[in-house]
This record gives sequence, C-alpha cells and structure tokens, in this order.
Amino acid sequence: MITHLNGKLVEKNPTSLVVECNGVGYEVKISLTTYSQLKEEESIKIFTQFIVREDAQLLYGFATKEEREMFNHLISVSGIGPNTAMIMQSSLTPEEIAHAIQVEDVKTIQGVKGIGIKTAQRVIIDLKDKMLKMSFSAENIFVLNNTNRFDALTALVSLGFDKKSVEKALDKVTTSGEETVEQLIKDALKIL
Repeated sequence: MITHLNGKLVEKNPTSLVVECNGVGYEVKISLTTYSQLKEEESIKIFTQFIVREDAQLLYGFATKEEREMFNHLISVSGIGPNTAMIMQSSLTPEEIAHAIQVEDVKTIQGVKGIGIKTAQRVIIDLKDKMLKMSFSAENIFVLNNTNRFDALTALVSLGFDKKSVEKALDKVTTSGEETVEQLIKDALKIL
C-alpha cells in the first residue's frame, strides 16, 4: 500500500495533482479541501489511499491524516464509493462531516450532491460511534461545542461505558460549562 508521497509537485488541479517521486510521476485524485490546503510549494507530502477496482487502480490524496481517515470511514458505508466520498470531502471538511454525524444532522449530509436521505441516514448509523475515536486538530469544530465535555465523553466511552449513559451523566454534572475534563470524568463516574 502507498501511504504517502513525498516529492515534487509537478501539476495541480482542483480534482487531481501529479507528484514526482524519484523520477516517477504519480497522478493523485484530491478533494477541494485538500486543494485549498496545498500551497504552491515545489516539494510536498501528501497522504494517500490506494484503491484497486476491476477496471482501474486509483490513488487518492489528502492533505492530512484525518482527512484520509474520514475518507476510509466514508467508503466503508454501503452505497458510498471513493468518488462520492471525495465529493463529500469537497463539500465539507472532515470536522464538519464528523460533527454532522455526531449530532445526526441528516440535512447537512444529504446536502452533498449524490447523497439521498437513506444514504445520509446510513452514514450516521454506521459511523456515529467511529466519530468519537477520530482525532482532529485544535482548530476543529468540537472546540466550539465544549471541548472538555467532548473529551470526557470520549474518555468514558473508550473505557467501555455506553455512550448514551455517558451523555446523560455528563448532562447531569455539567453546570457552568467551565469544568475540567478530569472533574467531568470524576463526577460522571459517580453517576455511572
């Protein structure tokens, strides 16, 4: 498997780029999110996912590991192939997709071209638990939604507690919204 390419950026388009590594040029399909994050530098590193189909061997590229991880989660859902996943990631950032899945925002996911209501619902059902395990940069959307609470929720779920029970416990112990992660976990454990 080709996990990343580190080489010279030869060609850059909104949907693909060519990276030259030791004299070999690799065509890499990218999303608009990745396109906007790539600078006009000569030397780049791009994370990749190699997909083999009956009629083609394709290399998909991502500016971050989180974007590649989201791509892999999306293509694991029945009805979403690599091209649809790239369209989703061109329309929404990985953080926005994760947030929409977490809050069960069917309309946001359905707003992506080629995604119907049933596929949007399937994405939410199949990926909701996996979104808790994804890590994003400090600038992610969860910062806006009380990071301490989210971190406490993630920690408790990773310890094996049921997510819904943890959410109810955290609702009971969250008062000011300024509690530390440690305090939230301790208080929630008393209820659980």
